[in-house]
Amino acid sequence: MNSATTTFRVAARFCPALLVLFLASCATTPKIDWNSRVSNYTYDQAVTELGPPDKSAKLTDGSTVAEWLTRRGYAIHYPPPVIYADPWHYYGSIYPSYYDTCSPNYYLRLIFGPDDRLRSWKKFSK
Repeated sequence: MNSATTTFRVAARFCPALLVLFLASCATTPKIDWNSRVSNYTYDQAVTELGPPDKSAKLTDGSTVAEWLTRRGYAIHYPPPVIYADPWHYYGSIYPSYYDTCSPNYYLRLIFGPDDRLRSWKKFSK
């Protein structure tokens, strides 16, 4: 047996297993239907499922407003590309400048009534 045949047999055994692992890692969790949870979802269930809120406040009417960070934004700062036509001439920015790319943080706000049942919800970014 030559090495090409051995390599092919090893690849033929492990490729299906790697494919299954890859496809399993691509599975996403289903989106939560918050409208169906209104009046049926409690504050305790939210803390159990989402963890403690990042911010929460108790209002005078007894309701609770709680916010969870669902996705952190990012900021990237990088210099512009420098283009050299030849070793004796510089073709680029005269002053140092940087490009900025950023995205906001994404939050989930749940408002619970005095009975600790979900009254309304909102997704927002800032």
